[in-house]
Formats: sequence, C-alpha cells, structure tokens
Amino acid sequence: KMTLLLALVTLISAFGSSFQYGYNVSVINSPAPYMQDFYNQTYFSRHGVPMDGGFQTLLWSLTVSMFPLGGLFGSLMVWPLVNNCGRKGTLLINNLFSIAAAVLMGTSELAKTFEVIILSRVIMGIYAGLASNVVPMFLGEISPKNLRGAIGVVPQLFITLGILVAQILGLNIILGNAEGWPVLLGLTGIPSLIQLLILPFFPESPRYLLIQKGNEEQARQALQKLRDRDDVDDEIEEMRQEDRSEKEEGHFSVLSLCTFRGLRWQLISIIVMMMGQQLSGINGVFYYADRIFLSAGVDNNNVQYVTVSIGAINVVMTLLAVLIVESLGRRILLLAGFGLCCASCAVLTLALNLQTTVSWMSYLSIVCVIVYIIGHAIGASPIPFVMITEMFLQSSRPAAFMVGGSVHWLCNFTVGLVFLYMEAGLGPYSFLIFCAICLATMVYIFFIVPETKNKTFMEINKIMAKRNKVEIQEDKEELKDFHTVPSGQAEKKEISSSEL
Repeated sequence: KMTLLLALVTLISAFGSSFQYGYNVSVINSPAPYMQDFYNQTYFSRHGVPMDGGFQTLLWSLTVSMFPLGGLFGSLMVWPLVNNCGRKGTLLINNLFSIAAAVLMGTSELAKTFEVIILSRVIMGIYAGLASNVVPMFLGEISPKNLRGAIGVVPQLFITLGILVAQILGLNIILGNAEGWPVLLGLTGIPSLIQLLILPFFPESPRYLLIQKGNEEQARQALQKLRDRDDVDDEIEEMRQEDRSEKEEGHFSVLSLCTFRGLRWQLISIIVMMMGQQLSGINGVFYYADRIFLSAGVDNNNVQYVTVSIGAINVVMTLLAVLIVESLGRRILLLAGFGLCCASCAVLTLALNLQTTVSWMSYLSIVCVIVYIIGHAIGASPIPFVMITEMFLQSSRPAAFMVGGSVHWLCNFTVGLVFLYMEAGLGPYSFLIFCAICLATMVYIFFIVPETKNKTFMEINKIMAKRNKVEIQEDKEELKDFHTVPSGQAEKKEISSSEL
C-alpha cells in the first residue's frame, strides 16, 4: 500500500527535481522578446553599436540549445554519481547546480551580462540531465512492485506541472515582461532549496544500501520506514536474490553494458523508446502550436492563454497516466500513446496543407495538436523512464540510465537544432517524418517490449533473458531447496551452473 512516508519522498524528490526540469524547458518562451532586448541593450552599452541580427540569432539559439546540451553532460554524470553518492545523495548534490544557476540568472540583469544567462542554461541543463534520470531510478527502487508504475510516472507529472507553472508565471500580466523576467528565471532555485532542507530526513534507496553498500541492517530499516511495517523479509529476500544473481557479473560500466549479450534487447529497447519519445516531434508540435492557433483565428493577445490551456491538458493527461498505469499496464499506454501521436501527425499534415482552401481545417489542426499532446502525455513521455528502472537490475541500472538519458538529451538537442531547417524545407510535411518515427517505435514496442506490470525485477529479467537467448544463474537461489531434490538432479543443476 501507499504509505505516508513513501508519498512524501515521492513528492519531495519530484517537486525538488523533476518540476524544475519542466519549468526550465518552457521558462524562456514567454519572456524571449524582453530577454533579446536586454542582450541588445547590453551589447550597445558595451560597444556603442547595435548588435548584428545574425549574432543576436546565434546568441538566442545558444540560450535555447545550451539547456539540452547541459542535459547530455548531466546524463553522463549519472553513473559515477549514483554509484558513489547513492540516489538520495546525488539528488542533494544536484540541488547545488540549480541554486547556483538560479542566483546567476536572477542577477544577470543587474550585472549587465547576458553571457551569464547562457552559462546558467548549461548548468541548469546539467541539473535537469541528472534529475531526469536519478529521480525515476530512486523512486523505482523504493516503490513496492504494485505501485512502481504509478510512482514512476509522478516525475513526468511534475515535469508537466513545471511547464504549466512557467507558462502561467510567464504571462505578460505576471512576470513575462521587461521588469519581471529575471525574477521568472531566478525562481527555479526555490524548489531546490526546499528539497535540500527536507530530503536528508528521508531514507536512501534500500536496494542501493543492500546490493551496493552491502549493509542489510540499514536497508532493512529504510524499507521498514518506507513500508510502515516491521515484516519486510520478502522484499529483502528478493533483493538478496538479485544480489546473488549479479555477483558474477559485477558492476556494469557503459561499455560493458553495450557489449553484454544478456542485456542486448533491454538496451536496444531503451534506446528505441528514448529516440521515439524525443524524435516523435513533441517540440515541433509545441513550436507550431502558436501558429496553428493564430491561423484558426485565435487573437494574437490570447495565444498565450491557449498555450497555458495546452499545458493544463498535458498535466491532466499525465495525472490520468499515474492513475491507470497499474491497471492497464505499460505496453497498452506505450502503444496507445505512440498510436495517437502517429495518427495526429498524419492528419495534421493534411490539415495544415488544406487550411487555406478548406475553412474548418484549422479547427481540425487544433484537435490534432490536442490529441497529439494527450498521446504523448499518457505514453510516450512518462513510460520509457519507468521501463529503464524495470528492465535493468541494480548493477546495470545506473549505466542504463546513463545511456537512456544521453539518447534522450542528444535527440532533444538534435530536434531543437534541425527542426527549424526541416520546417523551412518541408513545411507541414515535416510532420510525416514524425508520423513515421511514431509508427516505427510502435511496431518495435508491439513485437519486443514485454509487459512489466506487477512483476519483480528478477521476473522481468527472466522474460528478457529468453529474448536474449541466455540462461539466468538462478541455481544459487535454488541451492537452498536441495534437500528436497533427488541427488541426481542436484548434480545436473550444478553442471548447468558451471556451463554458464
């Protein structure tokens, strides 16, 4: 069952980390014109001449794209940090990045420097890269198996909440104006400060304590607190089994993960899902949204309110995913999510091409945008991170998150870089590319990715072992049953173990 402590850990880690990732994804959209004016004025006061248009475009592209690039660097730090400092320890260290960046961004106007904003976007990106990987890993490890999916989607819920809050605070009447934007950028430090003060009072991941630190006593205490009961022997035993089956393999570095046959399909699946998640065009749809609403006759001053309402739909649908992921399972949500995205991209291509000739097509394109966002919110956005936690065991999970996270941020960076050129060259037809990517991801998930609902990490590992055509060393777990096994079979078992 969901205990109070587990709910609090989930909320504090998601609010302190995932929320800010979402907040910083969209925080610079609304105040962009005012920030660009600030870049211009600063340049003018230094050099006495206005900034060249091309140089301004370059600076702004850097401001936007440094965030996903920082995210890539952050993902590369996941493996060493979570293995050495623990999951909770990494989240606490990570807050220092966010607080430093918030102070720098908040004071950038007073200091009359725009370089600091670009630097802060890199720092914030590193923060988001770590947060987007460590929070799902931490929450996945502390959750009981029947709540793992629901708790695993909570970080994504807070990412969408962060996006929504940034959109609301970024309205012209609130902080999205010439005076308010430094405050808007600086506010990101507050959730980190709250997390830094509260998280130390909560337990570390019991799996980390038992399997990586070898401290069963601390693991048991942490688990008893999280489950709010004294009898946690079953879960401790399951961790011990996992520990035994992994002793042979040792800790995986990224290189050994990529070359290890026993995890081949898990690794391919994570890469495909992460690429599908980012290359399915979510950034393109958000980028196009304003224009689609303008063409449908929404007044220019009201477009920002429409953007906020889309942000709200995103939050509501992700909340729905939290509520249904345990009853429907992961596969259904992934397939339905990518399916909706695929269909809406196809129809959107048609609608955008016909909207000048057929009057109601612009309304159809609005429907497509909303359906696309619903699809992404229930499946493509939240579930891949849940799957990384579930498809890998303790020794390979940090390396898997590092690979998955790097693919996620690299694709995010690529779409940000390439989409404007794609849009210039192909126009609405660029959505056909997204449609094809969604379809390909869907087909892959249908044939390869298993349902992981309500299964222990060991059970999921056994399902994937069949796909990888490797046997799992279970013999050590079964040795304790030997007194019930006739001696001939016991010998056979030991032989199979040595063959492995």
